[in-house]
Amino acid sequence: MLKGKWRQLLQYIKYLLTARTKYYIHSPFVYELCERVIYDHRHYYAFDSIEALRRNMLTSEKVVEVTDFGSGSKVMEKLREINEIAKHATVSPKVGQLLFRLVNHFNPLTILELGTSLGISTLYLAAANQKATVYTIEGCPQTAKIAAQNFTTLRANNIRQITGQFEVALPDLITQIPQLDLVFFDGNHRAKPTLQYFEWCLNKAHDDSVFIFDDIHWSDEMTEAWAQIQQHPKVTLTIDLFRVGLVMFTTEQAKEHFKLYF
Repeated sequence: MLKGKWRQLLQYIKYLLTARTKYYIHSPFVYELCERVIYDHRHYYAFDSIEALRRNMLTSEKVVEVTDFGSGSKVMEKLREINEIAKHATVSPKVGQLLFRLVNHFNPLTILELGTSLGISTLYLAAANQKATVYTIEGCPQTAKIAAQNFTTLRANNIRQITGQFEVALPDLITQIPQLDLVFFDGNHRAKPTLQYFEWCLNKAHDDSVFIFDDIHWSDEMTEAWAQIQQHPKVTLTIDLFRVGLVMFTTEQAKEHFKLYF
């Protein structure tokens, strides 16, 4: 564990030394994305209710049985308190609000999330566009049950929840939907599965699709997976924000990779 923390610290220092601000960007598309999304600090009303829900879970000592399919999560206990899951396995407010702004900006109608956990990130995705359908897949039945309760609490009626292993649920879902406008990959922290899910989702991607990868520098495996995604022939634009990576496919954009402060 200590070795992993030192590795992440070194990766973060490396990121800080090589990242740039928006003022170094010559791409009008990326500059606009910085202005309207990445560095937009406006506060939306939906943030308050989602963060209030998070605070409630951070105080919950209820114990649930967590089914781990080898996703590489930071905390490996089988029996876990809800407050520990909320602390370690949900997106931070900063990343959650970035997800909200990305949906608000690109206006995707079909959104996919791999890794529901307690549903915090799902709620951020769903709140940004009530006309969108958010499909979210979670392998653990108990955390999926808590997420479903959270969706009901906040009346998030545009979420379609699927419980099952990604290897089974994802290919089945992809055959049922016409396209994927936005995908958030947050359900596995190993390189091989991450790249497999990426390839499956590419089958329903289009020029305006946006893929978001969580924890791209969490391990050597994830850093390598991120590098392979950047070099994929269908990928034209990537933005490394350290915690998350943004991937786009617009054919009007020359292939470029950006590393920006976030």
